[in-house]
Amino acid sequence: MSTSLSPFAAQAGEPTRLETPTGDSAYVMTGTKNTHGSLTVMELVISPMNGPALHTHLREDEVWFVLEGKFRFKAGDESFWVSEGGLAFGPRGTPHNFQNVGDAPARLLVITAPSGAERLFEDYADLLPGPVDSETLADVVRANWIEFVGPQLNVSDPLSEE
Repeated sequence: MSTSLSPFAAQAGEPTRLETPTGDSAYVMTGTKNTHGSLTVMELVISPMNGPALHTHLREDEVWFVLEGKFRFKAGDESFWVSEGGLAFGPRGTPHNFQNVGDAPARLLVITAPSGAERLFEDYADLLPGPVDSETLADVVRANWIEFVGPQLNVSDPLSEE
């Protein structure tokens, strides 16, 4: 079996930190260039009670593997609570979001197929430093085949104080 892809490795500490629109961190382990468009692998570090707005990927399926912490995920009509070592899956076209439900930063390994999800964070980084207005952010998101379709989980479904 032949392939035009070359084997490679990504070492700890190599990826550059990119800021997410929610102020968290994305570390792109590999993406479009290394995989010829087949997949993207990123580590996200999400602050307590934070996570992205409800959004839909028009091109990519997405797997979230919890490296550290505990998350809740909403994908379509399904809700999942996933702890360290577990994973959740969101197929392309399915509105989804997630939230770190712990009191410390938590880490997700995110794999998308095909690749391209990293471009949102790269394009967003090009707008920094400084404030990014919601219209500009929406334009960047749409340019990367993603649509915002609702608020963050902490807004749409706040955790009850127990």
